[in-house]
Amino acid sequence: MAVFTDLSDNDSSEIAAAYGMGALTSVIGIADGDTETTYLFRSQRGEFIVTLFENSAEPFELERAFRTMETLSAAGVPCPKTLRTEEGRATIRACGKLVAVVGFVEGSPAACAGPAKCADLGRRVAQIHRTLMRACGRPKGSLPRGPIHGALSPDNVFFLDDAVSGIINFRLRHDDVLAAELADMLVSWTVLQDGTLDVARAQAILAGYSGVRALDDGERQALPGFVLAAAARLLAESKDNTDIRGGALNAFRSAQRLSYSEPSTAGVA
Repeated sequence: MAVFTDLSDNDSSEIAAAYGMGALTSVIGIADGDTETTYLFRSQRGEFIVTLFENSAEPFELERAFRTMETLSAAGVPCPKTLRTEEGRATIRACGKLVAVVGFVEGSPAACAGPAKCADLGRRVAQIHRTLMRACGRPKGSLPRGPIHGALSPDNVFFLDDAVSGIINFRLRHDDVLAAELADMLVSWTVLQDGTLDVARAQAILAGYSGVRALDDGERQALPGFVLAAAARLLAESKDNTDIRGGALNAFRSAQRLSYSEPSTAGVA
């Protein structure tokens, strides 16, 4: 992880001017990301995260991500504030790289989120699914599907105390079965070394999710299978000598034992 592209003072000023940031007070490179260069810009208007995409990112991908964040923010989901140029564009080019700017998100990722954090995470992900899901029918017997975040790993969620303060990185947003993303999240956030899911954290994610969007019978039946697949992928990517088959089966059995809370009638912030 490194800063791949150095910005001159002129480059920084041009970016700040394009997005109407005002006079810059500082520009700090952030050693974060494998394929992007990230800077923290401080200016008269506040603090902003400026990303230069070193790979083959396309403007339409970032425009879609911006529109997603804007839709979710309007629905009360904590996302970075998007910055656009005076012409309304999400991106510009600087140093030959595609550039996008969002507001700074307070808080920090949680390496090991406890049940309280997991409950709020589940709630927020259900809000994402419910907000983005298209209001259309589906073939009889099929599982609900729609736009999903696509990368709900701990690196992409920020917390203040036990509350989600920001969900970032919507570039991988795509359509999929909603229960598949829920399974990926259960594995990413609660799996133990032997593949077993931490019951307290997994149950908290499900309770938070179900309090906003109830899973139907088909999703409940399918969820352990999706957890099995998600655990197998995660364990296969591990650098440790892991029993992939045994770990995935442990995750599957853990998911089978989880219970499902009925949705709350309380309003969602």
